[in-house]
Amino acid sequence: MTALATGGADPTGPRRRAAATPGPATADAAPAPATRAGGDGPARRPAALRYAPAVAGYAVVVAALLATGTPVADLTRWTGYVLLAVLLPGTLVFRALRRRPHTLVEDVAFGAAVGLVLELAGWAAFTAAGLPHLLWLWPLAVLGPFAVVPRLRRHWRATGHTPVPTGWAWALAGVVAGFTFYLYESFLRVNPVLPTDEGQAQYIDLAFQLSLAGAATHQVPLDVPQVAEEPLHYHWFGFAHFAAASLVSGVDLPTVFFRLGVPTLCALAAVLAAVVGWRVTGRPYAGVAAAALMFTVGEFGYENGIRQLFGTQATFIVWGSPSMTYSWVLLLPLVAALGELVGRARGSTAPALGRGAWVLAALFLAASTGAKASSVPVVLAALAFTAAVSLAFRRTLPRAVLAAAGLALAAQLFATAVLFAFESHGVTVDPFSGLRPYVPTGRPAATTALLWVAVSVAFLLNLQLRLAGAVALLRLRRWRLEPVQVFLLGGALAGPAIYLLVGHPGSSNQYFTRAGFAFGVILSAWGWAELVDSAALGARGRALLGAGAAGLAVLLTAVQLWRPAASPSTPSYAPVLPLLTWAAALAAVALLVGLCWPALVGRWPGLAGRGGAVLLTAALFAGAPGLVLDAAAARRFPNGGAYPVERMPATRVAAARYVQEHSAPGDVVATNAHCRAVVNGWCDARSFWVSAYTQRSVLVEGWAFAPRMVGLPGGPYAPFWDAGRLRANDAAFTAPTADGLADLRDTYGVRWLLVDRRVAPESPALATLADLRYTNARTAVYRLR
Repeated sequence: MTALATGGADPTGPRRRAAATPGPATADAAPAPATRAGGDGPARRPAALRYAPAVAGYAVVVAALLATGTPVADLTRWTGYVLLAVLLPGTLVFRALRRRPHTLVEDVAFGAAVGLVLELAGWAAFTAAGLPHLLWLWPLAVLGPFAVVPRLRRHWRATGHTPVPTGWAWALAGVVAGFTFYLYESFLRVNPVLPTDEGQAQYIDLAFQLSLAGAATHQVPLDVPQVAEEPLHYHWFGFAHFAAASLVSGVDLPTVFFRLGVPTLCALAAVLAAVVGWRVTGRPYAGVAAAALMFTVGEFGYENGIRQLFGTQATFIVWGSPSMTYSWVLLLPLVAALGELVGRARGSTAPALGRGAWVLAALFLAASTGAKASSVPVVLAALAFTAAVSLAFRRTLPRAVLAAAGLALAAQLFATAVLFAFESHGVTVDPFSGLRPYVPTGRPAATTALLWVAVSVAFLLNLQLRLAGAVALLRLRRWRLEPVQVFLLGGALAGPAIYLLVGHPGSSNQYFTRAGFAFGVILSAWGWAELVDSAALGARGRALLGAGAAGLAVLLTAVQLWRPAASPSTPSYAPVLPLLTWAAALAAVALLVGLCWPALVGRWPGLAGRGGAVLLTAALFAGAPGLVLDAAAARRFPNGGAYPVERMPATRVAAARYVQEHSAPGDVVATNAHCRAVVNGWCDARSFWVSAYTQRSVLVEGWAFAPRMVGLPGGPYAPFWDAGRLRANDAAFTAPTADGLADLRDTYGVRWLLVDRRVAPESPALATLADLRYTNARTAVYRLR
């Protein structure tokens, strides 16, 4: 958030018409700063003005957090943690790795990403040594050498940075502010840190994710929190970050998880999209456009606020799966580092990273292995695509591309063998499984083919319309892309291609598409910037284009808010019909405008040659209502009408918090609560609240998300794999004996019993065999003797 400062003088200078051959245009390059009257260097604007965008962005985030009950003391500690334990060490290391400075905002944004990688290493070392309470000391491992080694000491000073355009900084602050308002409505406001009543609805994955962060406060590697000593073969690095942030800052883990962590990661990801887009394309405003495409424009055709076409929901995924946002924070700078290695854009104004790009690529690849399982495969596919295109059209295989692909392949092998232990997590090779539910069976062949075409078009419009700028870039470049553009195109194609190739019972294959966004939004913004440059718009023309785009977004949002939600219907293709209808209506409007364009040009000659820029801008903004509708849904449906919710009564959480406050990190808890619900006698084993709020391992809680269970027949209703352990666990509540409780204590390390009396009251004998430590209207907590 502090990275939004303009960092220098207000840039001025004449706008020039773009060259006929597409390429970095003078208008979008960083203008030369104005000089003082004496000609002795760049003019300096007052610090209050230079840093106003950063302050404004930070203030909006703080206001949203304060409005949702975040204590000022926690905000203060969190800010200190971000500045001193992430930004400072990471920025010092980044400055030591890059060759020459570019902008201050880039130093800080890349530094934050590097700091998160270093934090992960520090967390692993301190936790493995049994010293997680001393994790706040880890920055000294970086700050010490940079304080005493003369060659490193110079990196403390911020010198030689290029000032960023003031409009760029304010536009980026606007992206951060807008997305923070979305988070306020869709996530922060509807999810209290701790439930205050018995009716709180919570998206079921949130408790599971909180339990992973709780385990990471004292475990490395992690076990499945709901089944003690069951190895967790999963991407859990993002939850280790939440744990480390809590340990270092001293802020309670639920506050980190439900308040501070997600807005901070989202703000950082938006800033990274902007600075990476600038670095890769050489165009400042292509960078901020990439940030807007990623964090302002949602899915197209999201007309009723609750539909989840193709397993997704607007940009809900950033809070429903914070590991996705964490992975973007690592993937975006990885794209920048690899973009340097495959070949910089011609005429780029950003100084080269130099040999440090290899170190950065290795660092971000290593951290990406466990950030999200979708990241490295998309990177590897993008590099393979780059190599294949080079071989096919240039008859060469660049060594840098092959070496980078080797690094990515090594990272993928490590993730597959070590982190995931060759577990598939339910992912199977199942082409077009994400589209198949929308195509009914038993229809004539011609009808079926037509439905497949319609559903495929709906998929592309829904998830890929914001990447339409890539098509413009291909046309402008006459399909002769530079290597870095080929790399971006490879990643943008790989994400949806893998989604269409594989299947998953929980639609988790959508994350491959999300990983592809990190590539696609940069390429799309690049194409948009070049098309706008080719239109040679002056300052007034650009202002009018921006105002028109904003007006279109407001109009589309108002129309979709006014329309009643689509009523349920039985055909399997029904969910895509509103999207296709909406697309047809907008296409008709575009066609009408196109037919009238010659007349409009005759009336306003300044429109000549600018129809393409107008059309592409409108297409890119067509999904703008998505976030607004997603946020509006949070006021009409439990927890935003997202995926299934679980009731999270305050009495349950209070009992779990009692255990957390009075137990040791290594204590194991036993509970009689295993089921989110019981349907026709079958247990929906997606109950995670005990492990989430105790931050302790549970002997057997809800087992549905254990890696060995995902993808099995029966889904969340599949029975637990160790019937003996489950019988011993449940007997402690229904028929306790001294020997049985002693076996739980000595064999499994159980120290606490947490009873949910709404599930079943405990046996009266339990009070004679264990110590009752806590009770309320719903729960009781016993301590084994």
